[in-house]
Amino acid sequence: MERIVCIIGNKGGTGKTSMTHMLCHGLGLLGRQSIAVLTDAARTPLAREGRRYIPLDGRTPETLERIVRKLEALPSWIGVIDGGGNRPEMDRRFYEMSSLALLPFRDSHEDIRTVVDDLDAFPEAYGIPSQWPTNPWQQMAAERTLDELMPDYRDRLLDPVYSVSASKLLLQTRQPPSLPTLLNNVCRSMARQVLDRMKLPYKEESVS
Repeated sequence: MERIVCIIGNKGGTGKTSMTHMLCHGLGLLGRQSIAVLTDAARTPLAREGRRYIPLDGRTPETLERIVRKLEALPSWIGVIDGGGNRPEMDRRFYEMSSLALLPFRDSHEDIRTVVDDLDAFPEAYGIPSQWPTNPWQQMAAERTLDELMPDYRDRLLDPVYSVSASKLLLQTRQPPSLPTLLNNVCRSMARQVLDRMKLPYKEESVS
């Protein structure tokens, strides 16, 4: 579907769940309606109250199918699927049903080796650096690592999503009524990239 984003990848611990909720929160800040679809049976659903998006439980094939059918009837909404880790068959399914696939990876050789394999397996997907260092010297070192290990993939990488400790607030069962400006800005930046790739419009909201 043209309005489904999947966040997938074989490597665990790359921040797929955090990025799902960061993206949906950012979409809300840009005036877009979205749902965050949980598919990992090891996690529990989050409450809807206070969020700029709707978290939904798609952990069974039947509920996931119902969610996708519902999205088809809501042309202004965007669905973001949290693919979980180490589920290659599910990754393939999500990739095939989505218009945009994101492969998060951290600043480590192990993550980069894995995402290179995933980029080869999913030729239309984009890699997205996650939990990226905020220290300028560490950023320079991380960029050098990408130049060394991923020279042929740089055109398939989105801008980094920087490490923000407050992102854990989005994963609380009930989200706090207000969130730090830095977190909002990082979420907005990620959402802009995604909407630009999907060629979908957005508007800025006057929320810090």
